[in-house]
Amino acid sequence: MRYKGFELAPAAQSLPSGLFAANLVIQEEASQVQRAYVFDALDYFFESHLAIAYAARWGRMWIDDRRTPRPADSE
Repeated sequence: MRYKGFELAPAAQSLPSGLFAANLVIQEEASQVQRAYVFDALDYFFESHLAIAYAARWGRMWIDDRRTPRPADSE
């Protein structure tokens, strides 16, 4: 899925416990240097579709947070 210039690849990894780990890979689309951010086991779920939905939502929030300008520290 694409979101604001990034490609998100959410996935659910089946674990021996019966749970599913929410994993995510984020790649910058327009970057000349292929940069990927990999996040494993963001959280755990009983259903694979919930793990995937969580990873996708988490990725969108991560992108939005990185794009938000931060005020300079006033020390």
